[in-house]
Amino acid sequence: MDKLRILIPKGRIFDNISRLFTEAGFPFCLADRTYRPVIAADWMDAKIMKPQHVGELLELGSHDAGFTGIDWIQESGAEVEEIMDLGFDRVRIVAAVPVELDDTFLKMKKLMVATEYVGLAKAWLEQSGYGYRILRTYGATEVFPPDDADMIIDNTASGQTLRDNGLRIIATILESSTRFVASKAAMANLEKRRRIEELAMLFKAVLDGRDKVMLEMNVPKARFAELVAGLPSMRSPTVAPLYGEEGYAVKIAVQKGEVSGLITRLKKLGAEDIVEYDLRKVVP
Repeated sequence: MDKLRILIPKGRIFDNISRLFTEAGFPFCLADRTYRPVIAADWMDAKIMKPQHVGELLELGSHDAGFTGIDWIQESGAEVEEIMDLGFDRVRIVAAVPVELDDTFLKMKKLMVATEYVGLAKAWLEQSGYGYRILRTYGATEVFPPDDADMIIDNTASGQTLRDNGLRIIATILESSTRFVASKAAMANLEKRRRIEELAMLFKAVLDGRDKVMLEMNVPKARFAELVAGLPSMRSPTVAPLYGEEGYAVKIAVQKGEVSGLITRLKKLGAEDIVEYDLRKVVP
């Protein structure tokens, strides 16, 4: 079988994807000034590309699967299949203007709009009834107003950089996060589809594992029924009798956010020797 050809994004998305592959069991290393990671799976071949190009390259068929923000998929209009939302690098694509510009004034003139998102910008500006001219940027879009642009359309996580540059958000155009996507050709190939779906299953197991911990405890026989009735669990708790039939060992997987209050409750219900530990993967 041909290798599964995967595009790994450079920039801010790279670290999250690299960690995800490592935790899924496929660590890779990337030497300085190279674009071909060495990946610990002989059926995968990876290449580093800008996230802006991932969708179009998948559509063209030169690669099988990759990772990029849904903002760049929508910007390029690339025909790809979304496999899963990884939830990384959440940003908003927003329209922002200098704080001193009045909203009424914006509708009265032809705006100079600076953006990397030319397609998304045009669609939103026309829908919103603005007169405009687009100035394509290549990063650092927030520096253009007020001298060289009346408005920018850009991505932001917290909005702090925009505020620091004297800008205010007037609209959110799109909410984006990193997606695992594949070419339609790869998904029509039974073997490649199987590989892609296996990766997605492992990625989901890793992400679910990050959100949960395992709690183990011993419970006296007399308190067992009451304690088990009050346990949160993914399914049923795992229960085993203790040596000498003096009680039970109980395991449950729970959300990390529940742990602090739950441990206190478990102690009141008679749990002893409570141990908490992280999970690597959770596969339902």
